[in-house]
Amino acid sequence: MTTLHFEAVPEVEARRRTPGLVIMKFGGSSVGDTDKLKRVAERLVAAREGGAKVVAVLSAMGKTTDELIRLAHEVSAQPHPREYDMLVSTGERISNALCAMAIHDLGHEAVSLTGSQAGIVTDGSHTKAKIVEVRAQRIYEALEEDKIVLVAGFQGVSTSTHDVTTLGRGGSDTTAVALAAALGADACEIFTDVPGIFTADPRIVPGALKLDRVTYEEMLEMSASGAKVMMARSIEIARSYGVKLRVRSTFEGGEGTWIGEEDDVMLEKAIISAVTHDTSEAKVSIIGVPDRPGIAARVFRDLARAGVNIDMIVQNVSQDGAATISFTLPKTDLPIAEPILDATAKEIGASRVERDPDIAKISLIGAGMKSHPGVAADMFDALAEAGINIEIISTSSIRVSCVIRAEHVERAVQVVHDRFQAFAQERVNA
Repeated sequence: MTTLHFEAVPEVEARRRTPGLVIMKFGGSSVGDTDKLKRVAERLVAAREGGAKVVAVLSAMGKTTDELIRLAHEVSAQPHPREYDMLVSTGERISNALCAMAIHDLGHEAVSLTGSQAGIVTDGSHTKAKIVEVRAQRIYEALEEDKIVLVAGFQGVSTSTHDVTTLGRGGSDTTAVALAAALGADACEIFTDVPGIFTADPRIVPGALKLDRVTYEEMLEMSASGAKVMMARSIEIARSYGVKLRVRSTFEGGEGTWIGEEDDVMLEKAIISAVTHDTSEAKVSIIGVPDRPGIAARVFRDLARAGVNIDMIVQNVSQDGAATISFTLPKTDLPIAEPILDATAKEIGASRVERDPDIAKISLIGAGMKSHPGVAADMFDALAEAGINIEIISTSSIRVSCVIRAEHVERAVQVVHDRFQAFAQERVNA
């Protein structure tokens, strides 16, 4: 039986495929109450009766995880990481067990499994563990018995301590894609409360267009730049193992959006695919940094050891032997980063550390940027005409990101989307 390793695998080993198998993942809004759970059960049964082998990954119901987190912080100012994972992992088990009961009432066999029972093996990092193996023996056995398999998302078991671990934000997506890779599924379908991937957040840009297809590369950039539909971790696994993804609505029909290789999604005409935004980051500036080799490495190594994720980085030209290093990081990482930064700044002889939580990031993404010059200039022009100042700029071959004031983010998304709407329309019609 196949055991798939996810960490540091440069090539995909030959593995058993399971023809006709589909992985179906349902988010918290899709299973928000018992009526919705029953409808999910009906959808799973319909897929099974249609001839598919079905493995489903369900998130916790509605706001269950938020409620569990609230309880944890009511009893402890700093909940113990192991016990925290034990607590918050229960929400997914509840929804999967209830759905299995509903499937039984519809006349089909089903079995619900915890992450550990399903063979999701992780490292030992509580609250943000990484999947290192999938040992799918028990799932294969259940499928061979014609059962619908339900797996609790967001969780696994540590290979070193055998404790329950949770995968952090987007963990149920990661579970679903990892299972699709390990089991050799035909596709992994992500059911959510939106009908697919859009060219911008429809709540901010009512004229945003739904995309029929995007590449792994584009979706990675979109996820890293603020799009909340899927997390980057799950896209990375899908790309590494060639898992075909589809994002679609739980509550309405439609084909949704397929995510795959560039050759699969025909991008000859595609220049711009989306405008994304992110208000979850803060900016930190270390002022008066001595301009000598090794200082930047020292600053960011200490943060990395503490598990702090750094996004955009800029260092200005040195004046009188001192420079300023500015970077962005998740606001949730600030409590961890602040004492480290204060200590590091003192040790290296920097003047001070400034924190700025009132920033936002806006990004323009499209695989066609590689061969179309002037895209960044057009974006900067659109922001300038709207009177929006840019504080930091970061680029990749298919992305341009700007840090701006948080108060201007909705206007920024609107004006940039308006500037590139013709390209977005071309993408939809391609």
